[in-house]
Amino acid sequence: MPVWQRIYEEINDPDFVIICAAQDTGGEAAAGPIFDAANPTYIQVVDEDHLVSSAFNFVNVPSAAWIDEEGRIVRIDEGTYSKVHELGVGDQSISFGTNVYEPALKDWVANGAQSKHVQSAATVAGNIRQHTADQQKADAAFCLGNLFRKHGQDNKADEYWNMASALNPDSVNFIRQNLTLSEEGSAGERFRAMRDNFEATGTDYYRPIDIEH
Repeated sequence: MPVWQRIYEEINDPDFVIICAAQDTGGEAAAGPIFDAANPTYIQVVDEDHLVSSAFNFVNVPSAAWIDEEGRIVRIDEGTYSKVHELGVGDQSISFGTNVYEPALKDWVANGAQSKHVQSAATVAGNIRQHTADQQKADAAFCLGNLFRKHGQDNKADEYWNMASALNPDSVNFIRQNLTLSEEGSAGERFRAMRDNFEATGTDYYRPIDIEH
């Protein structure tokens, strides 16, 4: 978030708005302190039911959509990190993200529809992962689980969360959200094992961003 704050300040255009959606069933209690610590001046919302990822079938955060002044989506991407990040040291170190997204975003703000990074309507539509019937049922079950947990009915919540996972077992959103309720959190050993499996099987964790390096 601090990097996006820097980018927002550098662009410094009243017609450019960042809306950051934190997807966490813990709501304000979970996401609020993170926003408060970052102290961003752009818009922040808390998406308890992961409605943004459900609408666009995003695999995970961070992902983003560019929306122009006419309300049209002109680009959609997964893995929209503001820069390359490196965590850990030695054999335990990992790097992720990309440095190409920030300059592409700035080019769009400066050049609008003439930016070479604007996608056609067909490309945007093609980059939105299509929902299967089971995935749609899974999203509904996930929301029901959140509702029951909010009202203190943990057994019913677990029932619907398990249903969501069974209907859409590859949903990284569901997996990471469930891990937030565990001691290791959403970026612990089980999450790393899942990422390793993606890499070992040649499965794209995020769809590659089609911006030249």
